[in-house]
Amino acid sequence: MTETSQPSSVKRAASIRLAWLDSLLRPIRAFRPSYMPVVMVYFAYGALGLIDVTRDLWIKESLSLTPSQLAGIAVWLSLPWTVKMVFGEMVDSVPIFGSQRKSYIIIGATFTAAGLVTLAGAAGRWIVFARPDQLYILGAMLIVIGTVIQDVVADAMSTEVVARTDANGKERPDEEVRAELGMVQVLGRLALSAGILVVAGLSGWLANFVDRQTVFLLGLAIPVISVTGVFLRGTETSEIRPIDWRILGGGIVFGATVLTLGVTGVPYAQEIIFIISMTVICTMLVLVTQELDHQTRLGIFYTTIIVFAFRATPSVGDGYFWWTLDELNFDAAFYGTLRQIGAILSIAVMWTFSKQLTEYSVTKVLFWIAMAGTLLSLPNIGLVYGLHQWTEAMFGFGARTIAVVDAAAASPFAQLSMIPLLTLIAYYAPPGHRATWFALMASLMNLALVAAQLQTKYLNDVFVVARGQYTELGPLLSWAVARGFIIPIAAIALFGRRVVTHVAKK
Repeated sequence: MTETSQPSSVKRAASIRLAWLDSLLRPIRAFRPSYMPVVMVYFAYGALGLIDVTRDLWIKESLSLTPSQLAGIAVWLSLPWTVKMVFGEMVDSVPIFGSQRKSYIIIGATFTAAGLVTLAGAAGRWIVFARPDQLYILGAMLIVIGTVIQDVVADAMSTEVVARTDANGKERPDEEVRAELGMVQVLGRLALSAGILVVAGLSGWLANFVDRQTVFLLGLAIPVISVTGVFLRGTETSEIRPIDWRILGGGIVFGATVLTLGVTGVPYAQEIIFIISMTVICTMLVLVTQELDHQTRLGIFYTTIIVFAFRATPSVGDGYFWWTLDELNFDAAFYGTLRQIGAILSIAVMWTFSKQLTEYSVTKVLFWIAMAGTLLSLPNIGLVYGLHQWTEAMFGFGARTIAVVDAAAASPFAQLSMIPLLTLIAYYAPPGHRATWFALMASLMNLALVAAQLQTKYLNDVFVVARGQYTELGPLLSWAVARGFIIPIAAIALFGRRVVTHVAKK
């Protein structure tokens, strides 16, 4: 090695170390006390995972719902997320007791608490006005509505905590504002993952040793966290504007239509609602984005298509979870451990790659997430076809080790996929319409989850899996994984060159 090359290599190594150190310290340096209310709401959202293992086991043990029925119910439970624009418009323009933020957090927390009490009453058999299956749907819906309301407020606050002007009243550079907005989204996802992490191991332990109704009642501590957080905010700084009846009125009519179709049992009601939802939300987005220039609107449109396609991929449904309990003898404590490992990895990946997530293009981030997600789904297929028996015979490790490795590797991707789009949404959120804008885009993204659940239902109708009957699980899982790869990659190939690639002036 020459004298000149050695200093050069040393400089490169030092530069790499500094870059990694910057990535590790970036979330800490970026945090501001004003972010605390947003962070606590997202933390509480993640901490609701306290009841997840108990709920899933209770459904399998005590309810009569099939995987296909549960996928159909998941469609209905996704619908409050698709009418977020109603809540968003109210948060933007209808103060309650003079508040546009705190009052709505309290209302949302009340809905969540009511849902938890309903689940506890169903599990403990002391709420008897309906069957346990029906009480499960009611309780889950109340929790979803409460979560949606609080999420709308947190989304709005996440755009308000970033100043657009400096201490002298001058406009801050666009790239600086956008980077800070992106970091707020990263911190929000970190808080969500931290909430999941804190309760993950505990959720498995509680499901093993505490009765079901008690676990649901313990969950009542979670809404208190978000309420406490919003009261740390101090004086509200949100803009007050007149009600836009095109958004609020249209959203209310839309919600009433959804409710009518659901209650009356119209054939193909879920599919009809999906089409109506897509039409209504896209129309409202056109209205809200009229102030943006044409090129930026097109860029956002193509970006949204790609993220929509990424989220509109089906899952295998509850049959795989039941199979692992019955055939692999996984238990509640082990599932708690899997969730804990997943949460730790999610935090580590988001923390380490915060710069890339906030500054790299949506297409690049989602392409690699889609590729990695597909590869990391292969061990699950292998387990169904007996991979664990071969690995145990050849290498001495079996199903649990494979499940741990798979959960550790695959867990960060669900949270990572939304950060680039959330950054884009936050940057272009128009003053006075911040909650509505965020809610509309979130409604569209959650409508993608409705599309995913519909596909999950169709797959479970074709490949029937029931308690103790898992013959069709292999083909079901293979089709779900294949569609999870083909749909987003096709969208990236078709529209990847047309997404937003610059920061446009407002």
